[in-house]
Amino acid sequence: MVKTVLVVGASGYIGTHLVPELSNAGYNVKATSRNVKLLKKRKWEKTGNISLHELDLNTPNNLNELLQDVDTVFFLVHGMNHGHDFIDIEIDAAENFSSALKQSQVKRVIYLGALQPKDGVSKHLSARKATGEILRKCDIPVTELRAGIIVGPGSAAFEVMRDFVYHLPVIATPKWVKSRNSPIALRNLLYYLLELLKFEPCRHQIMDIAGPEDITYESQMRILGRQAGKKVRILPIPFLTPKFAAFWLRFITSVPTNIAKALIGGLRFDLPADGSAIQSLIPQYLLSYDEAVEECLSHETEVVRSDIWGFDPDALSRWQPGYGYYPKQAGYTLQTDATCEQLWRQVQLVGGKEGYFYANFLWRIREWMDFAIGGSALKRHRRDPNELQLGDKVDSWKVINLKDNKFLSLLFGMKAPGLGRLEFTIEDKGEYREVDIRAWWHPAGFTGLLYWFAMMPAHLFIFRGMTHALVKRCKAKGHDGKSDTL
Repeated sequence: MVKTVLVVGASGYIGTHLVPELSNAGYNVKATSRNVKLLKKRKWEKTGNISLHELDLNTPNNLNELLQDVDTVFFLVHGMNHGHDFIDIEIDAAENFSSALKQSQVKRVIYLGALQPKDGVSKHLSARKATGEILRKCDIPVTELRAGIIVGPGSAAFEVMRDFVYHLPVIATPKWVKSRNSPIALRNLLYYLLELLKFEPCRHQIMDIAGPEDITYESQMRILGRQAGKKVRILPIPFLTPKFAAFWLRFITSVPTNIAKALIGGLRFDLPADGSAIQSLIPQYLLSYDEAVEECLSHETEVVRSDIWGFDPDALSRWQPGYGYYPKQAGYTLQTDATCEQLWRQVQLVGGKEGYFYANFLWRIREWMDFAIGGSALKRHRRDPNELQLGDKVDSWKVINLKDNKFLSLLFGMKAPGLGRLEFTIEDKGEYREVDIRAWWHPAGFTGLLYWFAMMPAHLFIFRGMTHALVKRCKAKGHDGKSDTL
């Protein structure tokens, strides 16, 4: 009989890899996220056995309905992206879900938690442990798997280390660089998760999952550097506290800041793991850290082989090993009473003689800088002065994604150490429209970071000016904009 599996947190790192694996194995999958739009972008519904559902565990209103006909639940959510109050958010979500489970016919829960230190306290790791304890109150068998660093493209802890290696000529680290962990390859983790569905436990279980090595973070970074062809210079600084490390981390890594801060709190501990229990239950070949990194780097271009980049051949050809997996970003969001159609007409006029709506002299200076190093940014390109089509050239940009009245994405074409795009997003919120103009940048090593921060003074005001100018051209009003730079 085909089983129905509910994946809570399907838009997260593990969820996005697990859902298609479950689908391919023949399970019916209910995939949930706070923002179902993130799931729709993956086009999972086309498979026929995946359904998408919006779920906010902190204000649940459809849990009982979601749990109907569900055999197994994968609980993969965490609250690290919410900032300083993420522990309260995680605990509240776990309490709500545990209460709903008591009233359901679910047969088991598989929860992915975190390895625990023998000594010391980390907010992030303590929240993971507390979540497991709360879920076990539901009296349904809960299998809690405790993992350390997961080695795979997009894994937050792994990407923090990769950004260190790629972006810094000398890595100044706190003393936690000598702490030990047992990283596991993404492929090995997914195999454990899928194979667990073949068992029907009658009691709660807690099992560590680990790779074959207990290895320091310093050794991990050196192996990563060797695989990537980078010379790694590490300078441990004993007085560099985790709090201060988290502060400057936002400048080095493109991993979302709140997640990076939460992770840093756990990196200062040795996290011993004994994976013998699950390995005896589900035997498999465990990749060494060296092998896991090699496999991860072989999939490095997958980040650009996606709908985000429109599968554009120019973007694919320009992507290089060593670009940051997570992009830096800067943008501004504005609410307006202009219609989507009015906004879209103006967005399509970008570039050419119309310019970029605001501070055109700065855009021109940047174009002259490109020309000075051999670029072609001074050449004007517009197939049509009023409308855009996929593939159109707009000055030094290229249209790589376009949805009428909703979205425009332009591939950055000037010479610079990295790969970027400029996006215009229009959302109809009913009583008002929301327009967002945002730049995304995948830096190429240290020079790519320097370039981004050299542009930051302009980023602090240029996108705000562009959105307000865009709304003004519609003869409409704008309200309460929001600016952010990372």
